[in-house]
Amino acid sequence: MPSVTKDSTILKIAVEMLNAPDKVPQLIEFDQSQPLSSIIQLLCKAWGLPDPTNYALQFSESNNQNYITEKNRNEIKNGSVLRLEQSPAKTVQDILTKINTGTDSEQTQALMKLSTVSSDLTFALEFINKKGLSLIISNIETGKFKGTALKYALVTFVELMDHGIISWDILENQFINKVVSFVSNQTNTQDPKIIQSCLSILENIVLNSSGKNSHVEKEITIPSLISHLENSDRIIQQNAIALINAIFLKADMTKRKTIAATLCSKQVRNKIYENLITNNVSKETSVTELAHQLYVLQTLTLGLLEPRMCQRADSQEQESQEKIKELRKYAFENDANTNIEVTTRRQTGSLSKDFKKLGFKCEIDPIKDFNEIPPGVLALDCMLYFARNYREDYTKIVLRNSCRADELECPFGKTSVELIKLLCEILLIGEAPSEQGQTYHPLFFTHDHPFEELFCICIVLLNKTWKEMRATTEDFVKVLSVVREQITRALAAAPKSFDKFRQRVKELTYNEITHLWQQERTNREVWESHAKPIVELKEKITPEIIDLIQQQRLGVLVGGTRFKKYLKINRKDKFWFVRLSPNHKILHYGECDEKSTPSLEELSTKLAVADIKCVVVGKECPHMKDLKGKISSPHLAFSLILKAAEVPSLDFVAPDEQIFDYWTDGINALLKEKMTSKSFDNDLETLLSMDIKVRLLDAEGIDIPQNPPQIPPEPEDYDFYYENN
Repeated sequence: MPSVTKDSTILKIAVEMLNAPDKVPQLIEFDQSQPLSSIIQLLCKAWGLPDPTNYALQFSESNNQNYITEKNRNEIKNGSVLRLEQSPAKTVQDILTKINTGTDSEQTQALMKLSTVSSDLTFALEFINKKGLSLIISNIETGKFKGTALKYALVTFVELMDHGIISWDILENQFINKVVSFVSNQTNTQDPKIIQSCLSILENIVLNSSGKNSHVEKEITIPSLISHLENSDRIIQQNAIALINAIFLKADMTKRKTIAATLCSKQVRNKIYENLITNNVSKETSVTELAHQLYVLQTLTLGLLEPRMCQRADSQEQESQEKIKELRKYAFENDANTNIEVTTRRQTGSLSKDFKKLGFKCEIDPIKDFNEIPPGVLALDCMLYFARNYREDYTKIVLRNSCRADELECPFGKTSVELIKLLCEILLIGEAPSEQGQTYHPLFFTHDHPFEELFCICIVLLNKTWKEMRATTEDFVKVLSVVREQITRALAAAPKSFDKFRQRVKELTYNEITHLWQQERTNREVWESHAKPIVELKEKITPEIIDLIQQQRLGVLVGGTRFKKYLKINRKDKFWFVRLSPNHKILHYGECDEKSTPSLEELSTKLAVADIKCVVVGKECPHMKDLKGKISSPHLAFSLILKAAEVPSLDFVAPDEQIFDYWTDGINALLKEKMTSKSFDNDLETLLSMDIKVRLLDAEGIDIPQNPPQIPPEPEDYDFYYENN
């Protein structure tokens, strides 16, 4: 029978025509090597359609209704259902005609269809080339489109611009002003789609135009955008916060501070918290995007700390000097006798002693402690905030540590600088927002000074953890690693307020952290031990490990062991020594004293390994039966049962369990039997675990799946189709 070669360029598909009940769908063979125009011509001929140039093929899937072109035709699969539709050129012509000369109803219908098909790149190119985008812009500017027509026109504009074909710089101020007017219009009659589209347009202008962002900032106010956060429509909330973020991102530092002051005011914070955070519990796409925008807002707001974080303190600068003095004052001076104490301290020259008690590294000039960037003078700002707002906690920390021995104290100055650096790392201060980021902290939207407030809680936590760990100055890095874990775990729980954060870190004691670490390590090891790739790896290396253990056991036998010689007469002061020959074929043994280690040549009696029948242990041993309980450790007894009738067995009592396990394992290995001792099981498990961990070092931090990914089936043939670009 001749072999049939399958032509991989021929696909069997169906083609249908919508809104044409008289046109029965066609089942055809779609030849990928044939031009699309020829295939469309054949389809039109079968259906009796004139002028095939007015038609084009489309995909018919719900998530893909794009026109089929020479570039994307490879996406067609066997069994696909395609649709014959009007060509992009014909559709564009019909739509433009209805927009220009049609009735209001026809115009709205045309714009509705336009808003749908504009997402297709092929159609968008055709529509833009026919000046369709210019027409849409002009009619929006002049106010020709109203109501439903305006809604579809704005949606169309967004879809067309999303393709990136046309620059956002083409837009004139008149168009921007018109879009802003729709955003500023707070009437309830306005369609939500109009506001959604206008907010999106303004965001894109701010982010993507080269010079129009300043005009948008001038025309629209942050308060007018904040009012949209109270809208029940999630997309409007999301687009409003996205526009605020875009303006924030493009503004200079002075404007950023002004915007931040507005956003951090209690009234605005409450609106963001109540409308965006409290209700942000769904996993819908819109809510995921909203989470991203809240993350961006948080990142930009915290980013305002970067200049202080990157600014070194200057010994000649008056402001920093005054802050150092204020820190000292809150720690050591009472308001009632401030002047007396200051005079006394200056007279006695005890300023440096006070600075040492405050925990500064440089007691002579504490300003130098803030020369490292990060955290720069931001650390000094936070320390003073703590001293002013939590004076009792501040004085407790300073005075308690000043009373400890030098090696046990937790120096306030040094730990504060390191803690601020740690918080800057955890919160990624100074880094630009990532495109995928969604992690925001609700508590940061509940306070005027969230970063400083976080520091105040964490510096108390650090001192508490230092005490729990009974740390010394040498343990500084270790304490910080635990504190980092406490902070990140507490933040990961997404506490809704600083009080809840404070409560959470109190629960995460040093003992709790070490317990969690151990539990996670154990869970990971258990998980990995059951993962199919690890199981297969274990199976592969187990014979190697068993061979390694066997070599160790035989090495013990070759080295030899001294045993007590139990005789039927009560003489327990005799010893005998047993050794295996290096070639593992002969056991040499003979009497010895308590301290000697005879060489192989000094052991006169020999036993061939080939003469050993088996090894028995415990009460099964012949000498255990003969001695009838006179030995106190029968579980250490073992006997070599011999094949020769004249000498039935060679009997032993091991000095300890390890020797018992090593010798019974070694004899079993010589007899090609399985090693069964507890030591063997423990050694096998330990060595397997160590070997696997070493092999997986390169996969540290990578989650190993329970099952490996499936290997896809082989293709029907290897005659792949390549498109020549």
